[in-house]
Amino acid sequence: MAHEKAERVIVEEWRKILALHARTMCELDRALHGHGIGASDFEVLDVLAEGGAADDGPSYRVQELADRVHLSQSALSRLIGRLERDGLVFRGMCSEDRRGVRVVLTEAGRARHAEVLPLQRAVLARTLAERRSS
Repeated sequence: MAHEKAERVIVEEWRKILALHARTMCELDRALHGHGIGASDFEVLDVLAEGGAADDGPSYRVQELADRVHLSQSALSRLIGRLERDGLVFRGMCSEDRRGVRVVLTEAGRARHAEVLPLQRAVLARTLAERRSS
């Protein structure tokens, strides 16, 4: 009986985490929609804006980005394609491995990131504060 109760507690905690994530992502999508990007788009721009290491500016290999933003490589490739069409990133060959592709934030991408960063941080602060107070 004690084992079943402990298991229910773990499952409930997991469901609360999932609900918080879903609520936060929906709020982020609503807040960022007017700026032409979604929550996942912002995450890629945010990681690229934080840096990476390349001679021509901060960049990441697609696999490195996938690990940081928790998207499958195929979903990330589609997302990067959209960001590239919008002029926010560009893809180039990886100098250390010709099979690899690096993603670099453009000036337009840096500007869009700076424009929406306060919105994203405000949503995070609000949703995380709600969780702490409940």
